[in-house]
Amino acid sequence: MRSVFFSSAVLLSIGLWSASAFVPLSQTSPATPTTKARALTTVCHALTVPGMWGSGLNFGKGDFAFYRSFDAFMKPFTQEDRHAFPEVFNLPKGVYEVSLTRPLGIIFEEIEAGKGIVVQDLVEDGLAARQGKIQQGDILVGITAVKIVGAKWERRLIPARKFDFDTVVGAIGSNEPKWGCNDVVLMFERPGEADSAAVDAFMDFFEPPFDNPWKQQQ
Repeated sequence: MRSVFFSSAVLLSIGLWSASAFVPLSQTSPATPTTKARALTTVCHALTVPGMWGSGLNFGKGDFAFYRSFDAFMKPFTQEDRHAFPEVFNLPKGVYEVSLTRPLGIIFEEIEAGKGIVVQDLVEDGLAARQGKIQQGDILVGITAVKIVGAKWERRLIPARKFDFDTVVGAIGSNEPKWGCNDVVLMFERPGEADSAAVDAFMDFFEPPFDNPWKQQQ
């Protein structure tokens, strides 16, 4: 297993990832879906609104093209949707979101070779430790990344349950000021509190369609 202290120096020295060529891995749930998780997946798919995933001339445009926070991302949906499907408009139990500037002050480690990232430790007096929300053992399930297609770009929250070490490093590094990014947004699952199958069903809402530029080599 590999671990890293995410400092600016590390991100600059690794340079293993190109935002323009980012292709997220398939985020198939590692756990057996519960009835609740299957129902949540159905609801998430039903709530996908026109323009949520732009391609061609629409890539980089619209309300969903730049992810700032979960609440901001869900703002375009109607109150009727919010009342009918509250489970989609609230983070699942045991899941939380944080916004951090770099260096993050987190030591990440692969859960198994090439798949899954866990918080091994926090850097003493680092930003994550001072913020006080992230704990050792928390699992990364989502992260913002920037995708560039020609002269256009987007920042999205991408499901990260099955990301490897290098993909996470690259995703963090892609959140650059020149793309309007002053932070990195990360979503974590806390073991012992969360239903992993339900969390994966919830995160499927953020999974790019197979024919979207986010899933294609440029």
